[in-house]
Amino acid sequence: MNDVLKHGIRFIFFVLVQVLVLNQIELGFGIQLMVYPLFILLLPVEMSVFPLLGLAFIMGLSIDAMSNTYGLHTSALLTFAYARPLIFKLFAPRDGYDPLLETNIFAMGTKWFLKTFGVLIVIHHFWFFLMEMFKMNELLFVFQKVTLSAPISFLVCILLQYLFVNKSSEK
Repeated sequence: MNDVLKHGIRFIFFVLVQVLVLNQIELGFGIQLMVYPLFILLLPVEMSVFPLLGLAFIMGLSIDAMSNTYGLHTSALLTFAYARPLIFKLFAPRDGYDPLLETNIFAMGTKWFLKTFGVLIVIHHFWFFLMEMFKMNELLFVFQKVTLSAPISFLVCILLQYLFVNKSSEK
């Protein structure tokens, strides 16, 4: 399938799942499921920062417009997209990245995915909840929300990859 079409379908899928399904789920304790950062992670490694930030902005703005969150998702996703190349460099394989492989759990390996996406999802969630509270005296509540939401969102993202990502891109 053409890469542009594949990523376009993923974009629409993640926006709709987030807005129509996950934003409607109330788990309590301030837990919010957010899987849309996985879209930015699954984009090609060689994608430069500006198109990455552009896609993150459009996706975040789409989710914010349908969720009435006034830029929270946009801000957090832009932070995620900006940190992505830095974290990718930090956890790069010894031989570098193969530009033909996708950055999913099957192609890059479980250990790489756990480290890379784990750090990125914590950055995303921390920024999202910090901007949501917008008070430094609520920092403990922000940490509570991050420690409860990030692992659950992470597990849902792994489940989505096992259900929908092509496993033929394995090493």
